[in-house]
Amino acid sequence: MNKVLYLLFVLPAMTVLTGFAQTTPAPATPVTAPVKWYSIDEVLELTSKNPKKIFIDVYTDWCGWCKVMDRNTFTDPRVAAYLTAHFYPVKFNAEQKTPVTFGDKTFNFVSEYRANELAVALLQGRMSYPTTVYMNASGQLLSVVPGYQQADGILQILVFFAEDYYTKLSWEDFSKDIWPARQKQL
Repeated sequence: MNKVLYLLFVLPAMTVLTGFAQTTPAPATPVTAPVKWYSIDEVLELTSKNPKKIFIDVYTDWCGWCKVMDRNTFTDPRVAAYLTAHFYPVKFNAEQKTPVTFGDKTFNFVSEYRANELAVALLQGRMSYPTTVYMNASGQLLSVVPGYQQADGILQILVFFAEDYYTKLSWEDFSKDIWPARQKQL
């Protein structure tokens, strides 16, 4: 009977405790710095000194999907690292009432659109949130992408513009021929 109790309780307990004692802790997940967001004014000054493409997250305070994108997409370490390395990221509240100067033009709040004129111009009048805007270092519009983007989806778009694939390939060809291999490198 003692042997049975020993085999049923003591031996398994010792094995479990020994296993805990001998395991090494898993390596810590590397912490990536969060996205450093800039204002429009800061970006214009930065691009004049060190040209980089511009990424603008156009959002509103009431937009639920904007908040989800902030919480899930922009906190993804791959997205944060790539966005920070290759773009000057800007968060722009479309309903901002304070005038904004971009280039040589000042943009004001327009009550008809319930939005700042810069948001109306960037989104080409299609007021949808969230929307991400991609610009070259000179502030020329490359693309406007409306809607919520998950981390993998936005990474693909970031690479397409940051690495100038948009100048050589269609989105479809990039997605089919380049992205599957390039994605594994991120």
